[in-house]
Amino acid sequence: MIQKLKSGEYRIYSIKVNPLTKKRRNLGMFKTLSEAKNHERQIEYFKSLKP
Repeated sequence: MIQKLKSGEYRIYSIKVNPLTKKRRNLGMFKTLSEAKNHERQIEYFKSLKP
């Protein structure tokens, strides 16, 4: 999940919520939307490799 911040940067959050903190995990911050989308695709690819 990608969100644009007030600073103009983009942050990737995990989809699942941590049950203890009730918040989503920060998976990285990027200057452009294309960088964030590319990294999100990489995350999904490596998640699909898990047995």
